Amino acid sequence: MDFEDTPEEAAFRKQVREWLAANAPRRGESVAGDELADRTDTAFLTAAKAWQARKAEAGYARITWPKEVGGFGGTPIHQVIFNQEEGKIKALDGLGGPFAIGLGMCIPTVMTYCGKEVLARYVKPALHGREIWCQLFSEPAGGSDVAGLRTRAERRGDEWLINGQKIWTTGAQISDFGILLTRTDPNVPKHKGLTMFIVDMHDPAVDVRPIKQASGASGFNEVFFTDLKVKDSMRVGDIGDGWRVALTTLMHERLAVGGGQGGGLDVPQLLQLARDLELEDGPALRNAAVREKIADWYVRSAGLKYTTYRTMTALSRGQQPGPEASIAKIVVAAKLQDLTAYATELEGELGSLKGEDAPLGGMFQMGWLSAPGLRIAGGTDEILRNIIAERVLGLPQDIRVDKDVPFNKMPSGR
Repeated sequence: MDFEDTPEEAAFRKQVREWLAANAPRRGESVAGDELADRTDTAFLTAAKAWQARKAEAGYARITWPKEVGGFGGTPIHQVIFNQEEGKIKALDGLGGPFAIGLGMCIPTVMTYCGKEVLARYVKPALHGREIWCQLFSEPAGGSDVAGLRTRAERRGDEWLINGQKIWTTGAQISDFGILLTRTDPNVPKHKGLTMFIVDMHDPAVDVRPIKQASGASGFNEVFFTDLKVKDSMRVGDIGDGWRVALTTLMHERLAVGGGQGGGLDVPQLLQLARDLELEDGPALRNAAVREKIADWYVRSAGLKYTTYRTMTALSRGQQPGPEASIAKIVVAAKLQDLTAYATELEGELGSLKGEDAPLGGMFQMGWLSAPGLRIAGGTDEILRNIIAERVLGLPQDIRVDKDVPFNKMPSGR
């Protein structure tokens, strides 16, 4: 495969560069370039929403989406080109973060399963950054078993009454809407009695409680639902078909995590550290062992990049992300943990610091603290290995003693 730009791609790259030069905020005009900026801070969210709206007005907010829903109508390669050029502008670091879950996971699921009226209400506001979305799947009692959830939705006429709890919900405290997976029939096996809904995160029946993390951030949340009323028109997919709908979301999530290459921490940042850091025998970059490590991670990053291109090609043909997205996700999460641990150790005593006193503002320390969460989000390593074994390699499935047992007959430990 030739990875050089074709004449058409080169023209698009030139068009994007010129548009970014004319429209992107400069380093001093945005809080995004500050690695220490609070991603839930009002100033940051204002800047993020403004940039998202500007991209949407030009059609660049979602390159591969059809023009009729506000996208550019381009190819995955067009998206790659835009991402490459946008990524070069330091002042834009992190500005897309508040919308990653909504545009990368929630809205694609809504577009797949909901009717035109729902799409007309929710797609454009999300695309233009006016509304932020979250994904409400994990529960305290379920662990990695999403289908073991206990949040109940009971039908009352044309409404559903929802009670229960979710946990580890990223960005819930800044979200306007969320997609919520519930149990609507406890009398059937756990994968068959699930239904998904769109919920208003500002409803008084929704209680969001941020979780303080080891890094000092509060990106994750507990969310409680107490007699939340949701109209049946806000249902995503058929009643009892929530597992299939959830798999669509999870495949998009694994693609987003794997395609993200570790949240902005990768070989370029490690190279910068190695250039700046002085070891006993000189700059770290001149050390053979350091160079060998950097080369190893460069190879892994290149493999991830081209695997992601393959998945994006499938998306451009109208296909849903498949189990191969699990490969990228499992590799990128482990790589981030290894890379940040190595960089922190390489810094020596400076590795115990964060903030302005630490090399590169302590980005590797913060990345190391957040890396374990990435290995859980979207499916643990163990679950993803099972998916790869069964659905990619065709190996026999694990034995599941609860496969045909109604959910309300399963031992609960209570």
